[in-house]
Amino acid sequence: MGAGKTTLGKALAREMGLQFIDLDDFIIGRQHKTIRDIFAEVGEEGFRKIERRALEEVASFEDVVISLGGGTPCFFDNMELVRSAGRSVYLKPSEEVLHERLIVGKKKRPLLADKNDAEILTFMREQLAWREPYYQKAEMTFNASNLDNKEDIHLSAEALAKKLNNEY
Repeated sequence: MGAGKTTLGKALAREMGLQFIDLDDFIIGRQHKTIRDIFAEVGEEGFRKIERRALEEVASFEDVVISLGGGTPCFFDNMELVRSAGRSVYLKPSEEVLHERLIVGKKKRPLLADKNDAEILTFMREQLAWREPYYQKAEMTFNASNLDNKEDIHLSAEALAKKLNNEY
């Protein structure tokens, strides 16, 4: 949800010489439908089952960086699966940065499209309060506040790669 998972994930994969997979894009490719259409057809419960099967599949891949959807860690035992398959990183921008990203990108997010800035802040805080215990199960936390331009993204990817390599 605006943390920079795809942005930093792609840069990290390049930095480490790995393939990048965005789980939502992987699901779209397999289902030949948008995430919005899948939600409309089978609801959140149906989507989460599809998402779990896709996660099981990509978790078996080697030499990849995988970007999960913001809700993925919060269902089934997805975080346990992620941790058993490889390294896990919780990208955590500051609340102010996250709020700004969500405001800027709200048109792409069905749950935010009709909300004003204050409503987005309330929604964001509620979601984080619910999701945080799952996110905290990640092996490490990385500050993803500074992803404003190509240089910042490169420096963040470089720092995260170093952190991952030093702690392995």
